[in-house]
Amino acid sequence: MDLEKLIELYPSVYHMAERGAWDSIRTHGLMSTTAVLDHLHINGGERAQFESEHRDRKMDVRMGHPSNIVLRDQKPMPEGRLIKALTDGTTPQQWYELINGKVFFWAEEERLHRLLGARDYRHLDHDVLTLDSASFIPAYAAKIWLCHMNSGNTWPVPHRRGKDIFRRIPDYPVKRSGGPVKKVVELVVDYAVPNISDFVIEVRRMRGSEVLGVIA
Repeated sequence: MDLEKLIELYPSVYHMAERGAWDSIRTHGLMSTTAVLDHLHINGGERAQFESEHRDRKMDVRMGHPSNIVLRDQKPMPEGRLIKALTDGTTPQQWYELINGKVFFWAEEERLHRLLGARDYRHLDHDVLTLDSASFIPAYAAKIWLCHMNSGNTWPVPHRRGKDIFRRIPDYPVKRSGGPVKKVVELVVDYAVPNISDFVIEVRRMRGSEVLGVIA
């Protein structure tokens, strides 16, 4: 896909974070699980529970410590359903490690609202970041992957997937018109976006689709 076409079709991208996470994100950048564990020097067997196994609940990396960071749950991709979904020989552990090494954005606000309204999240408050694609995407183009599906969800059907669902921008399939063969659902960045505050145009505190306030 052409870079300019991508920006034209998706002028903003969105990230849903825990309530109160914006201050840490602004200070340390938006980090993948792997980047968080590196940042907090979590190694060995302690690390595997966060990075290589199914997180069926939110997890504190350093509970009670001032440097603690909360990792979001990964309820929609339990190991048993991943086994049914993965088609290229990738194991559930490898999939968790792949997903946990990346930062995820929704390419369309409709997908954001779908997640905000999901059963497990609709009654919770979130910090929702809106990024300007025209500045963000060119700056991180070499680290960006595009995906046509929700890579971390196996409900209600464990749709088939493998590592090849992630494509670099130039490799994403397009029609003769230049538009994507399949809509971009996720825009994914390797490891971290340290200077994310340079691209954020708004941060909303939201519960479901209700905007409780604009915090930045």
